[in-house]
Amino acid sequence: MADYHRTVTLAMTGASGAAYGLRLLDCLVQAGVGVYFLLSNAARIVIETETELELPADPRLEAFLAANFDAEPGQIQVFTRDDWFAPVASGSASPSSMVICPASGGCISAIANGASNNLIERAADVAIKERRQLILVPRETPVSVIHLENQLKLARLGATILPASPGFYQVPKSLDDLVDFIVARILDQLGIDQSLVPRWGE
Repeated sequence: MADYHRTVTLAMTGASGAAYGLRLLDCLVQAGVGVYFLLSNAARIVIETETELELPADPRLEAFLAANFDAEPGQIQVFTRDDWFAPVASGSASPSSMVICPASGGCISAIANGASNNLIERAADVAIKERRQLILVPRETPVSVIHLENQLKLARLGATILPASPGFYQVPKSLDDLVDFIVARILDQLGIDQSLVPRWGE
């Protein structure tokens, strides 16, 4: 990847809420952040169901995202589920921050139990073992005891659990405003300046 001041791993899994992940990708690119982008097969289906994006096959996906999100060449790097030579697969090369947005219950369960059956799970495992920042954005309701126990386990390991539960005190006028509320909270956790939502008291 080119010499960006910071690189963040962004993974999207099969939970509903594709708009959150795509908006976060847009904001990271506009902030000049390099992005390692991981996409599950289920996330592809959700994106095509919930948005107007028609994603091409993996060999063309990187160029497609760069064009659609106005990224610099090499700013977004796409890695497939079995790309075990990706930087995110090793603690010696992975970025300091990873966000899974949205995070499905199945993905959270796999991470909580140490599974590394695909690159997303392995990247999260690396973040935990290296004590790096891991932000999980579940969008599931209601939640079972299984969901809660998995999230508690990960929170105790240092992960940030940031449910996609937008607030309304900013008086949202559109769905985009609700999406921006959550994306703003993620950016705050990453320490990346954002002007999507006014801060409390402003």
